[in-house]
Amino acid sequence: MKKLIIINGPNLNLLGKREPEIYGHQTFKDYLEILKEKFSNAELLYFQSNIEGELISKIQEVGFDYDGIILNAAAYTHTSVGIGDAIKAISTPVVEVHISNTFSREEFRHQSYISPNAKGVILGFGMQSYDLAIESFI
Repeated sequence: MKKLIIINGPNLNLLGKREPEIYGHQTFKDYLEILKEKFSNAELLYFQSNIEGELISKIQEVGFDYDGIILNAAAYTHTSVGIGDAIKAISTPVVEVHISNTFSREEFRHQSYISPNAKGVILGFGMQSYDLAIESFI
């Protein structure tokens, strides 16, 4: 059984309330239950933080023992050299995920400090982006 963790960054705790025209009306907590049911052949864990250092600490904590990390660093994708360096330093593969198509949004969202060190990038498929990331590890 694959041991995977989904790590979500800032403001993703507001899914279901935040900008529903971009992110939809479903909370991530509700979607996580759907993912756990759909991918019962994997152990799915979850972590969310609005704090950059906590995200880095979690990546370092799981980055040598898990089979995969699904990371939506949200706005930190475009600003955090530290998160990019944490991914570069670990052996667990990381798939970068975004709910929206970041390339159809503001220009500053076209830059990612995660992508150069990620196994792959999935964006623009709504919450299904997480399904696709999980499938890439299974």
